[in-house]
Amino acid sequence: MKVILLKDVKKVGKANEVVEVSDGYARNFLFRQKLAVQVSDKSMDVLNQQKEEVKQQQEEVIQESKKLKEKIESLTLHFTLKVGSNNRVFGSVSTKQITDVLEKVHKIKVDKRKIKSEALSELGTFKLEIELHKEVTATCKVIIKEQE
Repeated sequence: MKVILLKDVKKVGKANEVVEVSDGYARNFLFRQKLAVQVSDKSMDVLNQQKEEVKQQQEEVIQESKKLKEKIESLTLHFTLKVGSNNRVFGSVSTKQITDVLEKVHKIKVDKRKIKSEALSELGTFKLEIELHKEVTATCKVIIKEQE
């Protein structure tokens, strides 16, 4: 029997997939647990409509990410670190500090795990990649100077 899965089912398939299962398994488990519905013209129309809605939502998210990318790439973040004798740097600039500055100063909320960099512990200019979406990556300029 062909069914459309409403939720992910282990060893059967993922949500919104059309799969072939035995009649008994479909009637006694999938339908009763509301994990699947039987394939019909109406159910296929609903499935196609849901896929279109999801596709449109993804496009909107990508467009928002591209706008945010332009905003982030126009920024330059400035940090200061203490420097001791022999030009030894004390401390570092972490991804948490970078996200805090983006959020508090520039009103941009970014997850610190999306920043593709380790803590910066040297003086100089750096370019950080921030993954906003699977398809959209922004590059942010960070300048670290000596604290006076």
